[in-house]
Amino acid sequence: MRILVIDEEAFVREALRRVLSGSSTVIIANNAATGLKLLRESPTDLVIIDVVLAAGDGVAAIREIRSEYPHIHVIAIAGSGDAGVSSYRPEAISTHAYLAASAVAGAHGTLAKPFETSELRELIERTCATQASS
Repeated sequence: MRILVIDEEAFVREALRRVLSGSSTVIIANNAATGLKLLRESPTDLVIIDVVLAAGDGVAAIREIRSEYPHIHVIAIAGSGDAGVSSYRPEAISTHAYLAASAVAGAHGTLAKPFETSELRELIERTCATQASS
């Protein structure tokens, strides 16, 4: 399986690469534009994308991926969108809302950061199995 990971955080990209590379080829991108470029050059089976991106809109990227590549599975992850009491801003959006918007945009599955490796593996398995039987 070929997996594209799109996340601004180098630590997250590298952690996902280490976790998934045993059974898959993992390609990484640090923003949505680079991820979409890589996808156009060499389509993958699965995209794991952080939807809270400073450089680009992860939800819009999911819409674009689902429109151009309807056969590619998409898992959205998010965590840094939560606003605590001390940092509340009326325009802030919660992680839950980002993930809900991702599902509406076409993501096959969602995970809130931090998550366990087992949760990600189970979601990948469930997502790909569901899509394969469709």
